[in-house]
Amino acid sequence: MAARKPFLLRTDPEVLAALHRWAADELRSVNGQIDFILRRALQQAGRLPAATAPRRARETPEDATSQSDER
Repeated sequence: MAARKPFLLRTDPEVLAALHRWAADELRSVNGQIDFILRRALQQAGRLPAATAPRRARETPEDATSQSDER
């Protein structure tokens, strides 16, 4: 496993509360949720190689829609 570097993140309390709820909904820690969101955004922007795609990727709304169309 690659070394991880800690850093301080200052954010609005409402943003942090929303992150806590989102992380809980997806059974992740807030740190894990932030890492997941950043990795997904970097990959979608073409700034992160596909080999380092988000771990434990969840189904996106687009995936759910395309699957229901196939049935």
